[in-house]
Amino acid sequence: MKKKNNNWTTVFLVLLLLAGVSLLLYPSLSDYWNSMHQTRAIASYAETVSQLDTAQYDEMWKAAQDYNRSLAQRETAFALTDEQELLVESLKEYADRYFDDESVRQMYENHQVSAEAQDAYRDAGFPFMGLPEEVGGIPTDHVTLGLMTEKLYEFTGAMTPFMTGMLACADLAEFGTPEQSAVIMEEYEKSGQSVAALCLSEPAAGSDNMGMTMTSKKQADGTYVLNGQKTWVTNGADVPYYIVICKDEEPARENNKMSLWLVKRETEGVSTAHLTKLGQHTVPFVDVFFDNVVVEESQRIGEAGAGWLLLMKNFEFERCLVVAQGLGLAQAAQNDAIAYAKERIAFGKPIITNPRVQGLIEQNEIMLQQTRHWLYYCLWKLDQGQSINADIAMLKSWGTRAHLQIADNAIEVYGGLGYTEEVRVGRIWRDLRGNMLAGGTCEVMDYIAGRAIPKLYK
Repeated sequence: MKKKNNNWTTVFLVLLLLAGVSLLLYPSLSDYWNSMHQTRAIASYAETVSQLDTAQYDEMWKAAQDYNRSLAQRETAFALTDEQELLVESLKEYADRYFDDESVRQMYENHQVSAEAQDAYRDAGFPFMGLPEEVGGIPTDHVTLGLMTEKLYEFTGAMTPFMTGMLACADLAEFGTPEQSAVIMEEYEKSGQSVAALCLSEPAAGSDNMGMTMTSKKQADGTYVLNGQKTWVTNGADVPYYIVICKDEEPARENNKMSLWLVKRETEGVSTAHLTKLGQHTVPFVDVFFDNVVVEESQRIGEAGAGWLLLMKNFEFERCLVVAQGLGLAQAAQNDAIAYAKERIAFGKPIITNPRVQGLIEQNEIMLQQTRHWLYYCLWKLDQGQSINADIAMLKSWGTRAHLQIADNAIEVYGGLGYTEEVRVGRIWRDLRGNMLAGGTCEVMDYIAGRAIPKLYK
């Protein structure tokens, strides 16, 4: 019995040894086997190709190219629809006609987009995209609106007030009464220009919104009196209406009851002061002062005390459009830098052949592609009804910084010329610096994302 057991033990050990040796030898044997077959296949292919005449080779090469083109033309998640392609073409035609270099220079000097360009924008129907059909708008998904914004800013190479005007109308259409929406849309349809400006930030309450001190106080006759100052009011110079947020009754920090009001700019007690900025000169910014401004209950937008919650609802999409604006301008800077690098001769060769210039252009392209894919992912999530609180906070912070770096790299490609007013990359740089503040500073975005990200991990 003992001898039999010893035999089984010996057999087991031998099998175990063989199994171990097989495992050790398998990678080498597998590589050898595959290499042998690959070598044979390559040799066979090379022999076949060598026997082809020129016509046969050209035919085979053309078939391969046609196949690759067919793959590229297939519908994918990244393909534009026919409607989106027509939209892009229309935007290109519009920009080419009204935003040539000289026209843009005049717009920046005059601190506004020309009336001719604004009228053409309205006539094309662009201002109404993204607004509900019931108020005379053209319902549009978030991805298409992002595409529209990106391409408008790329093709014009300039800041414009158009998208912020649409957002103000969209807020009123969503939160306001039918009467309030009708008043705003009547004005909007006349010009397609901004007709309402959001009054949110205050001198001592920019990122710190709870530090807001402007108030609305109810009077004995049922009216309300507004007192306070708002700053960084976009498009606030000539709009007929303001959308104003302020605290109900008390300015105390712990008071989180805030209401939205629709106030006519011509109301007694309303005054403005122009803000001079480093860039974005085609979009006027103002301080707005409210000194004992009387409003009625019918001018309240939404429920009493819920104003801040209403505004927060659309902040995610607004930040997407800020990124889309910056992406378009950054792409314009990249377009200019590459075109210049191909033409500029230094040391007998175009500077596009210089490794340093190639490196700058590569850095720009990486940042552009990263921003673009992340942006459209966020927009797609919005179209699916998903929250992008953390996503857009990260993208707003990272993307606006990246866009500024792209413009900075473009200036470096131009060299000394990039630091002059002869080319537009410097102007684009200044415009992009402002986007780091718009819709919430990068630092605030970092704070929002820093709180939100851990909640995604369970």
